[in-house]
Amino acid sequence: MRNTSDPRGPGAHAEAAPGGGTPEEVEARLAGRLAGLRAEHGWSLDELAHRADVSRSTLSRLERGEISPTAALLGRLCAVYGRTMSQLLAEVESEPSQLVRADRQEVWVDRASGFTRRSVSPPHPGLRGEVVEGVLRAGADISYDGPPVPGLEQHIWVLEGVLEMTADGRVHEVRAGDCLRLRLWGRSRLRCPGPDPVRYALLIVLP
Repeated sequence: MRNTSDPRGPGAHAEAAPGGGTPEEVEARLAGRLAGLRAEHGWSLDELAHRADVSRSTLSRLERGEISPTAALLGRLCAVYGRTMSQLLAEVESEPSQLVRADRQEVWVDRASGFTRRSVSPPHPGLRGEVVEGVLRAGADISYDGPPVPGLEQHIWVLEGVLEMTADGRVHEVRAGDCLRLRLWGRSRLRCPGPDPVRYALLIVLP
């Protein structure tokens, strides 16, 4: 599922690595799941566009598999549907398992924002926590309008580099070895000030 006319430039699409199929297969399942979620809620494209503050044409093309979503766009849709991004991606996995082998961990790349996301321990029925590995290239800057679930608990352990995390108007500089613990209620922002990429482990706990 590639959009060769994407204004972000060639290769700017988000893609998944091996773990749940080829990038095209994963994106096709994601498009189908997003269309299914809208149908489950009984929303028209116009209503979803209003709720997510995303254009109707973008949502239509996304559900038809004509474009690939960015992290920011998926964040808006996850908030509307009350899901974490890991939960959404887990719903399109072909073979979820209790034991998640390294080569089966879903990897999602947003080239436009310089964000790579590995679902180390994806959501599982009966479990409230999940583990994600994130990598932001130097200068990457991602903002989210709000958490998918109010009061979402997060523990961010920086493994390499420096991460600047803004939550509820407060800026936290988290360096290698540091762990930031917080609950999200409003807007948040992740930025890598550089000069090197930042790699971190994110533990998410549902309230």
